[in-house]
Amino acid sequence: MAAGAAMSVQAAPLTLDDYCDIKTAAPNSVKEMRPLADGQTYACISDDGSAIEVYSYKTGKLVTTLFSTASISGELKIDEFDGYAISGNEKKILLWNNVEQIYRHTFRADYYVYDVARRTLKRVSDAGKQQGAVLSHDGRMVAYQRANNIYIANLDYGTDVAVTTDGEVNRIIYGTPDWGYEEEFGVLNTMRWSADDSRLAFIRFDESEVPAYSFDNYRSYCDEDPEGDLYPATYTYKYPLAGYPNSVVSVHAYDVNNRVIKKMDLPIGATDYVPSLEFDGKGENLMAMIVNRDQNELNLYQVNPGSTVARLILTQKSKAWLSPDAYQMVDYADNDFVIGSEESGYRHLYLYDYNGVLKRQITSGDFNVTAYYGRDQRKGVCYVQTTSLGAINRNVASVDAKGKLTLLHPEEGTENAWFSRDFSYYLRSYSSSTTPPVYAIYTSGGKCVQTVEDNAEYAAKYASAPKMEFLKVKNAVGEEMNAYIIKPADFNPAQKYPLMMYQYNGPDSQEVLNRWRMEGIFYVASQGYVVACVDGRGTGNRSRQWANSVYCHLGEYETADQLAGAAWFASQPYIDAERTSCFGWSYGGYMTLMELSDPACRFKCGVSMAPVTDWRFYDSIYTERYMLTPQQNKAGYDSASALARTSQMNKKLLIMSGTSDDNVHYYNTLKYTSKLNYEGTLFDMMSYTGFEHSLRMCNARARLFDKLVNYLDANLK
Repeated sequence: MAAGAAMSVQAAPLTLDDYCDIKTAAPNSVKEMRPLADGQTYACISDDGSAIEVYSYKTGKLVTTLFSTASISGELKIDEFDGYAISGNEKKILLWNNVEQIYRHTFRADYYVYDVARRTLKRVSDAGKQQGAVLSHDGRMVAYQRANNIYIANLDYGTDVAVTTDGEVNRIIYGTPDWGYEEEFGVLNTMRWSADDSRLAFIRFDESEVPAYSFDNYRSYCDEDPEGDLYPATYTYKYPLAGYPNSVVSVHAYDVNNRVIKKMDLPIGATDYVPSLEFDGKGENLMAMIVNRDQNELNLYQVNPGSTVARLILTQKSKAWLSPDAYQMVDYADNDFVIGSEESGYRHLYLYDYNGVLKRQITSGDFNVTAYYGRDQRKGVCYVQTTSLGAINRNVASVDAKGKLTLLHPEEGTENAWFSRDFSYYLRSYSSSTTPPVYAIYTSGGKCVQTVEDNAEYAAKYASAPKMEFLKVKNAVGEEMNAYIIKPADFNPAQKYPLMMYQYNGPDSQEVLNRWRMEGIFYVASQGYVVACVDGRGTGNRSRQWANSVYCHLGEYETADQLAGAAWFASQPYIDAERTSCFGWSYGGYMTLMELSDPACRFKCGVSMAPVTDWRFYDSIYTERYMLTPQQNKAGYDSASALARTSQMNKKLLIMSGTSDDNVHYYNTLKYTSKLNYEGTLFDMMSYTGFEHSLRMCNARARLFDKLVNYLDANLK
């Protein structure tokens, strides 16, 4: 080789794990950047995970270290921590470790408070792990839950006071949510401190009448002692199925000084939900949202926690359902508040005063606001994420006081932003179907300060991977659906390929997005398949009319649209119409079963992972949002049931599920396959012992897609 000649490095062939392993296939991200009060700096965990460091937005350089495990003074030490929170005055840091997962997001842990000035560490409680710990603004107290009761630890006096005493597992919960609120409303903690830390507000969940759900929790070989369960453990928790009793909730406030709890005088019915509880912008009065069980009416109340008197501020109603993505996009300021609504037919933001008077509509147009980042009070400018460049794109924009929307980076793809406290800087992430995520810090004027992560090596590694292309496809009634197609990297248009339709298609969901993805469906394409996906009626971030069309009869229009999309792809010259299939997970697994048992189905085979097989088997909050209760809508439930269609199943089917799925229970799969057996229908089945809904344990996703391709090969090639 001549001197100075460049050496060409051939990238190693991509493997199954490169596509499917959660850690291997994921691009580099950046450490979480916590904006600090000065607006010029942010905190993040050090590279080795042992410290919390402060960096300058302007220079990107290290300014100081807030906390380090090596610099703790005093007798109490910790070697590691899993997370942290900084008090409002930035003088104390809440740390936790030894995490014990409860459901998908909630956990118990050992909590500590670090004094930044003294460098000393105090344990929040010695009486066992805590859940949902929340620092007071001054950092002197920590509210937390243990064994379903709330406690307040006063760090100055070393006291640990029980706020409530009648909490009981599977009966009464204080402060932290029940399973349904966590999974379907995204509520992880309801404990809120007033601005002066004199009061702690919280929600009480009475789940006494909620039926208990039990399943055998077999150990998988991911566990430390997989052969130690000669008698398998039974897991029991409260899980309300559609039409069954939910938790009865109430809102309370505890006066720290006189240790008195008051129940707020709110008109919460026995079947109502409280999906949001916050203090107002001044931190004085509570703002409580009450949503009826049908989830088509919301009432927002302002409550005085001292007098307990509530005042109705705002009402939202819908002919179908109210989406939490809209009304939970709320921001309370000193004199007014921002809230999302879809009353115009699209999701937009509105500004109200605390008398419920509309001051102005902040955004408008035939697009949706998909995130609200906050308001720069000095400039009167709001920052949002929108679909203004089309439903498959996400762009960050500023909106001035006159409603003028300006895209900060008018580029198709998906971007997000994390702003400094004073909105003078922001971290921007950007990706597209062909570009892995790039992270950079910008000034509010759009000047790039520094690139934090460009994923250049990652991009080079996946340069040979199949790519996603976008197109429009007509649905069953001639309307345009957003769609994508993934072709093998060595695609030859003169060749005919087998087709796999991938789907989710649940209400308000979206699969067709112009963002970077690297997952199992790309592995399927790499093995010689064309993978396609369409977002049919009911899916999100188009108009409310498009989404609401499936109300009270799930599965009908979605199935018709998926089959229409499949027929279009099968008609293309590069597809072998005799070798087509479908695959879906969760709602997509349900769709697979509905499609394979539809008379119009032309698929030769399908794979259903963790499907709901009858909506009577799924949780109340999600199901009733779109279907009402079985008592209100028996005909809708009957027609939406995949279980009721088993006699029409005449295609090759592989059905799979995790045995410890606390979300879509394994019972769905067992009930469905039992009926197929009873009717004499042959099928294939695979179980993931001890695994939950998302198969995030060990490397189960790689095994799933290995099985998927093996099954497709056996039936389509």
